[in-house]
Amino acid sequence: MKRFGAVLVFVLAAAGFSRAAEYRMRFKDYYVGPVELRCTETGAWKFSVSHAASADGTEEMRIRLTAAEDAPPPKFSVLFDVPQVDMHHKWSVQYPLERVGLPANWDCTTSSRLCYGLPLVAFLNANDRNRLAVACSEAKRAVVFNAGLREEGCRIEWKIDFFGEPEAPMRSYETALRFDRRDVFFGEAIADASAWISKTAALKPAPVPAAAFEPLYSAWYSFHQDVSADAIEAECAEAVRLGMKTVIVDDGWQTDDNNRGYSYCGDWQVSTNRFPDFAAHVKKVHDLGMKYMIWYGVPMIGYKSANYGRFKGKYLWNRDGRWADYSCLDPRFPEVREFLCGVYEKAMRDWDLDGLKLDFIDAFGFNGPDPAVAEDYAGRDIKSLSEAIDRLMKDVHARLTAVKPEALIEFRQCYIGPGIRQYGNMLRATDCPGDLQANRCRIANLRLTSGETAVHADMLEWNVAETAENAARFVLSSVFGVIQYSVMLRELPADHKRMIAHWLDFTRRHRETLLKGAFRPHHYEAFYPVIEAESAAERIVAVYNDAAIADGGKVDRPIYILNATGSRRMAVLLSGGPATGEIFDTFGVRRGVVALRAGLQEVAVPVSGYVRIAPDL
Repeated sequence: MKRFGAVLVFVLAAAGFSRAAEYRMRFKDYYVGPVELRCTETGAWKFSVSHAASADGTEEMRIRLTAAEDAPPPKFSVLFDVPQVDMHHKWSVQYPLERVGLPANWDCTTSSRLCYGLPLVAFLNANDRNRLAVACSEAKRAVVFNAGLREEGCRIEWKIDFFGEPEAPMRSYETALRFDRRDVFFGEAIADASAWISKTAALKPAPVPAAAFEPLYSAWYSFHQDVSADAIEAECAEAVRLGMKTVIVDDGWQTDDNNRGYSYCGDWQVSTNRFPDFAAHVKKVHDLGMKYMIWYGVPMIGYKSANYGRFKGKYLWNRDGRWADYSCLDPRFPEVREFLCGVYEKAMRDWDLDGLKLDFIDAFGFNGPDPAVAEDYAGRDIKSLSEAIDRLMKDVHARLTAVKPEALIEFRQCYIGPGIRQYGNMLRATDCPGDLQANRCRIANLRLTSGETAVHADMLEWNVAETAENAARFVLSSVFGVIQYSVMLRELPADHKRMIAHWLDFTRRHRETLLKGAFRPHHYEAFYPVIEAESAAERIVAVYNDAAIADGGKVDRPIYILNATGSRRMAVLLSGGPATGEIFDTFGVRRGVVALRAGLQEVAVPVSGYVRIAPDL
């Protein structure tokens, strides 16, 4: 052990030990108690570990590995456990909604890599307070968090694994862990940890154009693959009248097939049966006043595509079955990267597109051993898959923005981490058709981790037999993200259209608060029944459960309380008064005025309507 100022440095050396020996070093100076670093088969690798505490009440464990020559890095783990004291729920941005709660240590895995999730796990209490948030600066390679309750003694047991997936030889490696036990609002701890990952890993988010925050129309749920120029143009005309600014045409533009598979992906030629003149079609949509984006399945070369034979020997894996009838390209080949960049750049230029939806990049990975090892990496100019994905996506971003500097680039959950934010300016909640609760939760989680990048809702759809008020609940569950509509607009009842038009206008007028203001989702364990956003100009509180209280706070600025509960009455708490509340229905029609006071009170508000509160002068 050597002391350098306030930093302790520990060295694990492989010299003098057999390759099969197991190395363990235990460190006692952390907020979380003793921390163990464990490695088997270190080979020629040496470890050094340093500790640093920050003035903000967090601390870091910095790990460095070195070898004399290139070698596959060794698997290693960091282990510790803490008492389950006031820890009730585990949070992760990609944690399944059905698993909200506290998992046992035998079923508690959360993983991340460049194109899946992010390396951050937190434990909260039942009152929205952080109890322990742990983040890792490794935003490219696989990191696996195992964190759950050990029955013996009620302790939260942690094991963080590195290099569990195949990795290219290297000579050095560095990573850091950040431990945060501050008693702060859990959203603050998560946002701070996410920002720390970006800063520590030197990941600079892509600029976000204003258009990334504009509401849009997606053709996926409304059309699926059954798209055509005439139908899209008709829907866009309706979308523009309602207030939408961008359209995304999803899978289907490039194939005549309607079977929802990917057999024909990889050629990326327009179906002339569906779109006889694609450039002219895009121009018609532009003339309506909308931007135009199209979908690509980035790694996919379908078995029935003309390009399938062209890339033989340059695939990571093959997959059979419905929705899996394709092979996955290996971006470590320079010609693969150039093919993809060239396809996207040409599409942007030839068709005057405004952006791309780049899908399925989480498919880049290994199904077993790395096939390159047996070939001694022949033909590959980058050995590391994560580095090659990073290079590909940086090149794509550079080529697209060279065509249009404010090109829109969408990625969806679960590829939404700080590495992905380098290339994309729109991050969308993963598919949850018709599930307003899942959409709300996924938007909230992404808002906490995505900094200033535009967070989008999953596309909205609902049955046309719904009342306009009930249909509006889908909208209200998405108002803290950019809303993507995917209902067949021409077939909607007139009152549904009136409702959409009002909420499009409302979200436009309050965009700075809803999408860029201070954001606080409450009670993760209850699927965020109350969410609020605040700016210097106003405060907006949305309530999604009729048992929840809408805490409007101090009446020092206009307060909007949105009733997404399905009930006609709300419990409203104010810390000042007297005040006046104006009641509006879901169409924006003023329905009355109510006198309000400090304290808790019941207020009658129409379903999917709202109350605007202002202080009495």
